[in-house]
Amino acid sequence: MTEADLHLDVDLDGELDPEDLGGAPPVAHLGDPVLVVDDLHIVYRVIGGKARTAAASGAHVTKKSVAKPSLLKRLLASGSQHVGAVSEVHAVRGISFVAHHGEAIGIVGVNGSGKSTLLRAITGLIPPHSGSVHVAGEPALLGVNAALMPQLSGERNIVIGGLALGLTPKEVDERFDEVVDFADIGDYVYLPMKTYSSGMAARLRFAISSAATPDILMIDEALATGDAAFKSRSKARIEEVRENAGTIFLVSHSIATVEAMCTRVLWVHQGELVMDGPAAEVAEQYRAFVRAHREAGSSGRAGGVGPRARQNKKQRKE
Repeated sequence: MTEADLHLDVDLDGELDPEDLGGAPPVAHLGDPVLVVDDLHIVYRVIGGKARTAAASGAHVTKKSVAKPSLLKRLLASGSQHVGAVSEVHAVRGISFVAHHGEAIGIVGVNGSGKSTLLRAITGLIPPHSGSVHVAGEPALLGVNAALMPQLSGERNIVIGGLALGLTPKEVDERFDEVVDFADIGDYVYLPMKTYSSGMAARLRFAISSAATPDILMIDEALATGDAAFKSRSKARIEEVRENAGTIFLVSHSIATVEAMCTRVLWVHQGELVMDGPAAEVAEQYRAFVRAHREAGSSGRAGGVGPRARQNKKQRKE
């Protein structure tokens, strides 16, 4: 790590949660390779102030020159032109790894490190700038921003989500009560999702996405809003998927949750893969990195400067 890294944010629960300590650590029974990520690069464009926001989060941002359009094109598009310079964000930078059936893989890193972008690239939602992703099977992405329809009831979202996962109408009907019980939303299932709390919506998303047994289940921050009882149920469901030869990817701000649920951890920093290994080993190194951030007085966002750092800077100027 460079000296500049100490000014990056760590918005992370680095302490052990009591509910995460129950039971023995997970043990992987590896099968055939199910996913190969080869020198993956993800680059996307941002406009104006969004570039500063991306840079503040620790992403690699470069200015991009754009060819000036002709006068006629400028006149025709005068009502829809953007304001501000165009920059490119290099969100994922040359990441490579192989995942096998039966693995539960955690992905950790500070805010803006490229964790969620990596998951979306693996599922095919973001095209690679270069490199390649080879997947055996159909990955299912579960995130706190999963695209359910807030204007529809939970009941209708369960039906739509189940069909999208490849279940038949009969299978959706058979698993409906199980999904409702797992999400613990009761009669709210018949109300529009826009009336749900963030915790209720997150629980329902997890319950829907895990109703089927996908080849690869990707969980993006979905456990962050759950209470102890929900985390316990989620852990049991993840173990069930793993026992059925599935592969799990889990992005979470709680390193304790990742360590309790995963057999392997990928540590991503500024779009690059820093460490890939057993959960306990990577967690130990990552906690040390977290402590270094806190001792440096980092603020609540990646790239931020905390109060102690600002005070030291002021004293140097004086």
